[in-house]
Amino acid sequence: MRITWWGHATSTIEDRGTKLLTDPVLTARIAHLRRRRGPLPLPEAGECDAVLISHLHADHLHLTSLPFVSPDAALVVPRGAARLIHAEAGKAYSDRCIEVAPGNQIKIGGLEITAVTARHDGRRLPWSQYRAQALGYRVASSPSVWFAGDTGLYDEMAAEVGPVDLALIPVGGWGPTLGDEHLDPVRAAEAVRRVGAQYAVPVHFGTFWPIGCDWLKPELFLPPGDRFKAEMASADARVKVEVLVPGESTEVVRP
Repeated sequence: MRITWWGHATSTIEDRGTKLLTDPVLTARIAHLRRRRGPLPLPEAGECDAVLISHLHADHLHLTSLPFVSPDAALVVPRGAARLIHAEAGKAYSDRCIEVAPGNQIKIGGLEITAVTARHDGRRLPWSQYRAQALGYRVASSPSVWFAGDTGLYDEMAAEVGPVDLALIPVGGWGPTLGDEHLDPVRAAEAVRRVGAQYAVPVHFGTFWPIGCDWLKPELFLPPGDRFKAEMASADARVKVEVLVPGESTEVVRP
């Protein structure tokens, strides 16, 4: 299996001749956020068989990036998201949606995908009429993968997600605050321990930052990746952590 991290929560999972693209953000800006590390993702970043969308927030369901994705790729989205996509991106995109809820299973190419719970706000915006339950995804392959989306810790995490071989785990954010519906390096290490992963790739850090706020809490921008690696070594030294830079890939083989 080959994993490529394009920055933020955007990664390609490639195995058995199938490519899955998670929460694609393929541009230099997201509203007031700018890409501060790494080049724009290569055009090949949009090449995939399916997109896995974890929730409606604009840094995960980034409608501006959808035209850069393969035009025949399925859009796997939380149940209720297709209405938003139809209203703001058009019928050509909403017709490609496969809506799922926790526990639902689908097959894309040679990969079986199960939607799992994420503990995170499911609204598009605090005042928005659009909402859908936030999700993570478990990809059954060899090795198996958990893409956590955005989530806090929750009691059923181990039973619902694990055991899994590889965790694509969020360890930070895009600004100077991080609530309990996100994972910081300490909570991310605990999440990986709970699901029994043997490999972990930290994501959702060190990519976007608010314009004009470069000086504000820079310790929350790049350091979370290395801090997660250190926390993971303390929580379970058997877990192999690969801290990638945007555009870098790693290959994982199940032991």
